[in-house]
Amino acid sequence: MTDPDLSDLGAFMAVTRARSFRGAAALRGVSPSSLSEAMRRLEAQLGVRLLNRTTRSVTPTEAGQRLLERIAPALDDISGALDTLNSFRDSPTGTLRLNVPTIVTQRVLPPLAARFLAAHPGITLEVTTNDTFIDVLAAGFDAGIRYDESIARDMIAVPLGPRVQRFVAAASPAYLAAHGTPRHPTDLLQHACIGHRFQSGVLAAWGFVRKGKTVRITPSGPLVASMIDLELHGAEAGLGLIYTFDEYLRPSIDRGALVPVLEEWWQSFSGPFLYYPSRTHMPAPLRAFVDFLKAEAKA
Repeated sequence: MTDPDLSDLGAFMAVTRARSFRGAAALRGVSPSSLSEAMRRLEAQLGVRLLNRTTRSVTPTEAGQRLLERIAPALDDISGALDTLNSFRDSPTGTLRLNVPTIVTQRVLPPLAARFLAAHPGITLEVTTNDTFIDVLAAGFDAGIRYDESIARDMIAVPLGPRVQRFVAAASPAYLAAHGTPRHPTDLLQHACIGHRFQSGVLAAWGFVRKGKTVRITPSGPLVASMIDLELHGAEAGLGLIYTFDEYLRPSIDRGALVPVLEEWWQSFSGPFLYYPSRTHMPAPLRAFVDFLKAEAKA
């Protein structure tokens, strides 16, 4: 039997962690067909099937799982050994892969990313936007960004961006003139509300808090979407009330296209965190980003 190539073993590990040829290819910067060919070559060399392939998923066979358990630590050690060369450079190099929710991608990360990359010209930042919680390491990411309630307790979390954010409710002047202004969250049950559906399929509830009392409303109205641009346009057009991050609505409120409502009930919460699993070796780009965030917090 010919010894398999390390690059083919690395491709196998990427595919099994991502559970997808397409996802693994995106993370490795290659084509799905090249990964598929690497898997065919590896299975032919080893004389055993390593992957179960369907139209919807890719999972390791029992033999593949055994192989993954044995080679993953070794390949991670090799990657770590190569990464130690960064200590001999003036500035670290490499790719930092982050999994980030939409609001952070659009409103929080851009200025941070610009300053970080300007300070570290040898690093490439690769951002994938996803609003559901995932196992970042298994999916091939170095770290993720989420809000506190979504972060597992065994993760290391580093504050990123604003430390306090809030959800706000608003509607267009025309809508309020025609339908009246709600004075209590339960009044929303008689109003048209623009809903937001997560990638998981769950319709986002609207939560309001005042003097320790919490009221949750399930929005109902003429528009439900998973993209804030469509929801915001619908609110400005007078289709109904909208409830989302302040960062999304503030420009429309400032120019008078939307009017805030139920302000005394707006819910505040802690800002996002960078999170990553505890491990002995931290890739140099991730270490540089953590150090950058800590310096930003002190400044």
